[in-house]
Amino acid sequence: MKELLSRDINVSQQVVIPLVYKGTRLAKDFHLDILVENEIILEIKSVEGLLPVHEAQIISYLKLADKKLGFLINFNVPLLKQGFKRFVNNF
Repeated sequence: MKELLSRDINVSQQVVIPLVYKGTRLAKDFHLDILVENEIILEIKSVEGLLPVHEAQIISYLKLADKKLGFLINFNVPLLKQGFKRFVNNF
């Protein structure tokens, strides 16, 4: 967050996305880790390995928030570039 803000990039953290089913808002909200320029979702992890549930999480967030691009980032890797996984909604 600090690095993005220092570069004058519009970022928000813990953005609330309501869960809506057939037009009715349910009592469950989802929280995006970071939303960049109101367009790109960053889901941050620090785990031994990314699991299918992590991928399902960001895919769901992309659909619920109606965003096109998201990154699942795992910081628990030897090289940071190994921890990036890109997701595109409706491509």
